[in-house]
Amino acid sequence: MTYEEYEAIEKKRIERNIAMMESGVNFIDIRSAYIDEGVTIGAGTTIYPCVVIEGNVTIGENCTIGQNSRIVDSTIGNGVKIQSSVITESSVDDGTSVGPFAYLRPNSKIGKDCKVGDFVEVKNSTMADGAKASHLTYIGDSDVGERVNLGCGVVFVNYNGSQKFRSVVEEDAFIGCNSNLVSPVHIGKKAYVAAGSTITTDVPDGALFVARTKGKNIEGWVERRGILDKSKKNY
Repeated sequence: MTYEEYEAIEKKRIERNIAMMESGVNFIDIRSAYIDEGVTIGAGTTIYPCVVIEGNVTIGENCTIGQNSRIVDSTIGNGVKIQSSVITESSVDDGTSVGPFAYLRPNSKIGKDCKVGDFVEVKNSTMADGAKASHLTYIGDSDVGERVNLGCGVVFVNYNGSQKFRSVVEEDAFIGCNSNLVSPVHIGKKAYVAAGSTITTDVPDGALFVARTKGKNIEGWVERRGILDKSKKNY
């Protein structure tokens, strides 16, 4: 590519951004937003610096697309807030917040008023209205019902090395922190999975599921071993 060709491409890019601004889109820095021709953005939406929007993308009104976000071939509803995240071939409905540092992989469908928080990855899955995964969670090949709460560190174990399996978590269920759902499993309505559990069987509606070994204290163990004594050298 010659410099003249580059300049022509840049000129068209800035002209597209200006046209969007004139139709009601807000830019923090109009020169640092990279938006393809096939993109539609609603009035009142704010685009932060270093945003990349590629392919066939529709973004609704009054959204916030935060710095360093990338959206590809996706549909974003109204009033959505996206912070420093990547969304590819997926949909996010009205009032949902995504990020920071979330990753929506292809065929993810996020409902209204959901939360996909920091370091949450969603792949080929659905989250119904009001579902929340606030941080450090992997949702793969699964269907999460309305108002489900997924605690920190929840993992949908969807792959056994050769096949992918799908799980379902029904509405109003609560999945405690550091739980593993070994697919395929079905978690019923208003079921409660205790933190630290590994689920390999279905959980009925309204049931409590606990899977932990019994803990014990060994008194004096640290002093006998001396492993925390900084005066001793460890070789």
